[in-house]
Amino acid sequence: MAFPETRLRRLRRTGPLRDLVRETRLSAESFVYPIFVCPGKGVRKEIRSMPGVFNLSVDQVVKEAREARGLGVSSVILFGLPEKKDEVATGAWTDDGVVQQAARAIKSEIPDLILIGDVCLCEYMSHGHCGIVRKPSAPKSLGAAATSAITVAVEPHEKMKAIEAAAAVAARATQPEFEIDNDATLDLLARTSVSLTRAGIDVIAPSDMMDGRVAAIRRALDGAGCINTPILSYAAKFASGFYGPFREAADSAPQFGDRRSYQMDPANVREAMREIDLDIAEGADMIMVKPALPYLDVIAAAHARFDLPLAAYQVSGEYAMIEAAARNGWIERDRVMMESLVAIRRAGASIIVTYYAKEAAKLLR
Repeated sequence: MAFPETRLRRLRRTGPLRDLVRETRLSAESFVYPIFVCPGKGVRKEIRSMPGVFNLSVDQVVKEAREARGLGVSSVILFGLPEKKDEVATGAWTDDGVVQQAARAIKSEIPDLILIGDVCLCEYMSHGHCGIVRKPSAPKSLGAAATSAITVAVEPHEKMKAIEAAAAVAARATQPEFEIDNDATLDLLARTSVSLTRAGIDVIAPSDMMDGRVAAIRRALDGAGCINTPILSYAAKFASGFYGPFREAADSAPQFGDRRSYQMDPANVREAMREIDLDIAEGADMIMVKPALPYLDVIAAAHARFDLPLAAYQVSGEYAMIEAAARNGWIERDRVMMESLVAIRRAGASIIVTYYAKEAAKLLR
């Protein structure tokens, strides 16, 4: 039937009617709240490019996590800002790393909060890249001989010194030409994953975009007895311009070059499906698309093709744009915030990583 028999406005007439027929719904339980952990005590430093988001010391992280949980947010994802950086990302996998400390502190105070550990090395590397750096002309990757013997069961002190000395050569190079040693990096990612799990992290989330990282992490976790720890893979992480504020927040901007040799080309959706396929085959339990709003088509394609839980990351640039426009009076902040989250959910993401987790949860109450 057509007009006048059919009038679609009938179901839009009142708020309760609109609520009744709403197709896409948000819930605080589906949000993941990112938290940046830094050294010190009593530290609550606002990030200039992300108003309302802070670098927090461990004691402040516990307070922030408790507030999020009280609002119904069931999960946080932790990122670390180490006191010192080096060429082998020691701060990522050491037992007394800032994220490991935060995980233990949160679990002792808020045991029912799901802790997700972001597994990447860029915040911990002196050069800001997500893996071990080598020169293209080198016949063998810097430190590869040393890293080849590293396993999660071996105390790697001497081997790590060798890796650091070798990798430092490339990290100090002024020439822009470099390569990331994919296979040598896998060992560090595996060590980091086991260290985080032992500290209390519930879900491991590798975001580095190295080939084979999910399989390497799964083997390491299983070998360490962590067979029940799920992996949330950043399966389709694009080399996006929307990451700028995050790199300020995590102090992780590359000191040379960029990350386009390992993160995905923003133009490719079919390649994203291949990446997700491979990560699932390697043992991923959940998959993620990052960023979110500029990649709703990728989220929708992944939702249609795969039956694993699907996450999307509303990244720092998305957050910063909303905040900047709202502060200039150009948009209604809360309305645009919620609309953007609905769009991500409507595209097919059942899990949304967002800096707005607390704010959105308040509006949903």
